[in-house]
Amino acid sequence: MNLTHYLETSAQRFPDKIAVRFEGQTITFQELNTNCSRLAAGLQKMGLSTKDCCALIVPNSIHAITAHYALAKLGVLVVPINFLYRENELSHIFSDSKPKAFIGAEPYLEEIRKVFKTSKETPIRLTMGSSDNSEFKDFNTAYSTETDFSTYPADDDDVLNILYTSGTTGVPKGVMLTHGNLASEARILAEMRGKLDPEVVVIGVLPLYHVYGITSVLNVSMYLGLTIELFTQFEPQNVMRVVEEEKQTILFAVPTMYNRLIQLATESPPVHPSLKFCVSGGASLPVEFLHRFESLFNTKIYEGYGLTEAPVCVENPYGGLTKPGSIGLPIPEFSAKIVDPDGKDVPRGETGELIIKGPGVMKGYLNRPKETSETIKEGWLYTGDIARMDEDNYIYIVDRKKDLIIRGGYNVYPREIEEVMYQIPEILEAAVLGVPHDDLGEEIAAIVVLVENADIDADAIQKYVKARVAPYKYPRIIRITQEPFPKSGTGKILKKEIRKQYYKKRHPDI
Repeated sequence: MNLTHYLETSAQRFPDKIAVRFEGQTITFQELNTNCSRLAAGLQKMGLSTKDCCALIVPNSIHAITAHYALAKLGVLVVPINFLYRENELSHIFSDSKPKAFIGAEPYLEEIRKVFKTSKETPIRLTMGSSDNSEFKDFNTAYSTETDFSTYPADDDDVLNILYTSGTTGVPKGVMLTHGNLASEARILAEMRGKLDPEVVVIGVLPLYHVYGITSVLNVSMYLGLTIELFTQFEPQNVMRVVEEEKQTILFAVPTMYNRLIQLATESPPVHPSLKFCVSGGASLPVEFLHRFESLFNTKIYEGYGLTEAPVCVENPYGGLTKPGSIGLPIPEFSAKIVDPDGKDVPRGETGELIIKGPGVMKGYLNRPKETSETIKEGWLYTGDIARMDEDNYIYIVDRKKDLIIRGGYNVYPREIEEVMYQIPEILEAAVLGVPHDDLGEEIAAIVVLVENADIDADAIQKYVKARVAPYKYPRIIRITQEPFPKSGTGKILKKEIRKQYYKKRHPDI
């Protein structure tokens, strides 16, 4: 089944209902479906065919959604790309995926032009917005006058999205997600929520080039026929406005977004918060954030877990028992295990690698059969995350396998230390890292961003943490900075970049 069946069904069920609101513009489900069919027909006339590949560098907008679903209707492989990527990153993605077409937004074309100058490939090039370069055609000219387009009858195994990993462990890899992967994810997640009021508005602050936004915001909303209030980027004031104005809202966000909303709500508490519930993903949610947010907004956060290779696979059950600090239970039709390096189950309560099996697990990595076979074994996806499972089968992420610090033979998980640091009210953001040490192998260091006008020093922070963890765990090195941490497009803290910026460049003595 082609994923766009969900949009087509909602267009029949709710033709006049608003599908997306964006910067004063609105589009109904029927209008959206019609525009997607017109664009698909136009792209086909321009030479784009089923099984071809098309790259998208477009910020959140109605056009972005239209392009994504039009390409899906045509049976094209869609490669959504972070519009903040630079020439080197883009060159790798284009070389690997070899797109036959490219659709981009004018403000973000500078780096892609550099790629085109050095590339031997000359894909169909469309731009949203004015362009002074004749190599790009106006995106709007791609729409056909025909509205009766026959959607490609995709098989479940047909690839729809190729999403490139952030490259934190090497060269970015193209994750192939099929129509079956994404359709099953949308269906399962929608059914998990139970019957939602049709007035519910989904607050769309996640970027639609990221799997979290594509899955939880876009595809689930199309399945249920819910209105999306879409934003180009996350601004706490915008979210607060929608929360205050609407009768019922849902928010999908990452921990840094919840932290910013906490800061805003602490200064100016919401009067009529409408959040029916919230979901947190993309990174581990500090327990302190969860408690503060739920208290300020009188709502519930359901922490979940997913990765590009399996968009959403574990979540605290909606309407059921939630455990702070836990990512919850495998969602319906998924299984999870905690295993040792040999792939054998570890005893309950002990740590090991989290592995996942279910209909959302990727088809594989594009052009990388070796890496695919190393990551998917007998249907199980090896996530690279260290976790434990309690007596009720709830899963707790301890840390990333690659982030483990080994200090003098002792294992230290940065997340545990960060959880303690976030209990200090003066701390806005914290990142714990392992740094080289001649004797111990690694020493524990922390970079800290304080809230505005905070009055606390490194010694006081160290003393607080030291009193609450084992002697070998507290950070011996603490650096306080006023600069916000580097983050991904979804707001995930990039420890790799922090290490570059704050340690290698600024603290060569460490």
